[in-house]
Amino acid sequence: MAQRNGSSSPAANPAPAQPPSKSETATPMLNNEMELGNLPGDAAQNDIMQMARLGDIPGMEKLFENTEYDATYTDEEGITPLHWAAINNQYAMCKFLIEKGAEINKKGGESVATALQWAAQRCHYYTVHLLLQHGADPLITDAQGYNTLHISTFNGNVLLIVLLLHQGIPVDVEDAYGHTGLMWSAYKGFPACVDVFLRWGASVHATDEQGFTALHWALVKGSPGCIQKIIEYGADRFAKTTTGKTPSITAQELNTIGAWHKALNECGYGQDGNAIIPSWPGASYLLKDRRGFTTKFFFLWPFLMVWAFLVIVSGMPVYAGIPIGLVVAYAIQWVGKQVLAYAPSDMRTFERTPWMSGIFAASLFLVVAKWMFTVFPNTAFGDDATWLLNFAFAVFAGLTVWFYIRCMVDDPGFVPKMNGIAEQKAVIDELISTWKFDDANFCVTCMIRTPLRSKHCRRCQRCVAKHDHHCPWVYNCIGINNHRHFFLYLINLAFGVITFDFLTYQYLSSMSRNASDQCNILSAPLCRVINTDAYSLLIAVWASLQLTWVTMLLFVQFVQVTRAMTTYENMFGVGHHSAMALNSAFTSTGAPLDPSQLPPSGAAAQPDGAHGHGHGHGHKHGGFLKQWGKLLGVDAFVETATGRGAATNKAGKRSKKNPYSRGCITNCKDFWCDPAPLFGKRETGAAVLGGQRVNYMEMYESPAMMNMAGGRRTGGYEAVAAEEV
Repeated sequence: MAQRNGSSSPAANPAPAQPPSKSETATPMLNNEMELGNLPGDAAQNDIMQMARLGDIPGMEKLFENTEYDATYTDEEGITPLHWAAINNQYAMCKFLIEKGAEINKKGGESVATALQWAAQRCHYYTVHLLLQHGADPLITDAQGYNTLHISTFNGNVLLIVLLLHQGIPVDVEDAYGHTGLMWSAYKGFPACVDVFLRWGASVHATDEQGFTALHWALVKGSPGCIQKIIEYGADRFAKTTTGKTPSITAQELNTIGAWHKALNECGYGQDGNAIIPSWPGASYLLKDRRGFTTKFFFLWPFLMVWAFLVIVSGMPVYAGIPIGLVVAYAIQWVGKQVLAYAPSDMRTFERTPWMSGIFAASLFLVVAKWMFTVFPNTAFGDDATWLLNFAFAVFAGLTVWFYIRCMVDDPGFVPKMNGIAEQKAVIDELISTWKFDDANFCVTCMIRTPLRSKHCRRCQRCVAKHDHHCPWVYNCIGINNHRHFFLYLINLAFGVITFDFLTYQYLSSMSRNASDQCNILSAPLCRVINTDAYSLLIAVWASLQLTWVTMLLFVQFVQVTRAMTTYENMFGVGHHSAMALNSAFTSTGAPLDPSQLPPSGAAAQPDGAHGHGHGHGHKHGGFLKQWGKLLGVDAFVETATGRGAATNKAGKRSKKNPYSRGCITNCKDFWCDPAPLFGKRETGAAVLGGQRVNYMEMYESPAMMNMAGGRRTGGYEAVAAEEV
């Protein structure tokens, strides 16, 4: 196997940051660096170790044939060739040495560690998996009392931790000083690792020999994410060490009190650690079900805000109505902000609640009500054109409501979770065997293999098949199951607004003939309209404002459909693993993948969350105007209209050809002629790609690659009912 990471000299071995000490102060633990020692002195010894480091299998075979050396060779420090091959990620060499009889659990070096521990220190999880398959014991400890799980935690590699936990290692196994993997992750400040350990069942109440809990250790680094996660899983906020120090005292001594108070607030606790109990009416319902109450409240509360603003502005002189209306709207929003303080930690901002969808639902309700009780009765007996407009509006409004509800309540295409740990382990083993165990092919949060074009949504906390974007206006993701519904919702909404404007114009024109033309600062014709029915006029203006973001979204969606791209792909480019899988379908000769061409496996995998795009994607916002620009889809519109989107690179040049596109006409036919029903239940994940029936829930290779395998889903597994691990 060709060398991938280069050779590593002992001096070049990085020393992981020192963990906590046994002392009561938050000083580091003993250094866990693995000293590899120097290469042996004699030439033959140098050769065998050097060949192991470089992965020179032919040379090693010749050495074994011509000398007394073999795979069991050990130098004076107990180091074997397998140690050197493991730490340099020489997978093929490790396999060769194991087949030649290398002692797999042999300890060596100053750290007195096994080859498995050396590989784990460098996060070489393919090599780690190979050693585990051949009997390496992950519970063996080194000279400092650390087993393989502890060593893996030092570098924060989530995928490696997941791999080891699926080997049956006890999640709360302790090192020589009573520290668990959760404590190490908390101390190091790795929220993703803390999350994995907690979801795996790690105890937040476990203590080390000095009485420190994981919460105490999280306060050493002061990572708000780690502290918050541990509190959310029920950690004792008043737990005392053997010397009586609570987390609050620890935070004060370590100058991390700000992170401590922030995490407490996010979890609904005051600075004293006690739960904050709201005193306003209805608080008891909030405390019974925070998430359910928050969801219902923030969907219904905007109805009052929109209605109150429109009534006040339309019922008062313009110079008084607008400022008073804005004050009332702000007051209603302020009340919502107070409730937001008691919401679950992942719903602490308005855009993470149904607030935006509530504003739209309120606007839609008021428009339909105004048409039904005012506009329609006064225009129903007009000419044929008016009858036709009323009928058209009824159709557009009805379809808008239908597709809006479908977008909001239907499953957008959540990828099913697996039915237990055994199935997860089987998938991990399969991915490793095909050299695809990485964060592009495996979601650590959902513990699933991610299908092509899927993406994990932080808002929904699920992976969505053919993920387009998370839309705050429907409070749901837009994916394979509801993308066409979303498009039709936008189309009917646009035509509905235009039709309503024409009907309102007809209504106001006929009713304002005898109205007074006297008002404060406006012209006489406009005064007549306002004096006739200012509320109807304002409703029409408010509805027309919706055409701004609707038009931009429609433009972006039309362009993306013709290009066979999702919004996420348009903004950030087609995913690397998706492009590789699809392109390989048309170039593969069936030859096995060359492991030497794989990228290094040492990089720590990070959870999703930094991605986003202009329609309310989950990423950090910079400023009020920029935030609203993203919510309204302005950034996606600008990127697409200027040609900077559609997977172009930073230099403005078009990136590699989109592997999903089959030409504009075929792309449109795939989207619009999809046989899935619009008004009935569709098969989840089913779609058309290049005229072929596919299922994005189960598509891990392109349709062409799957056909080459005789109809078998290459690399696939059967989808099962969702179940939390």
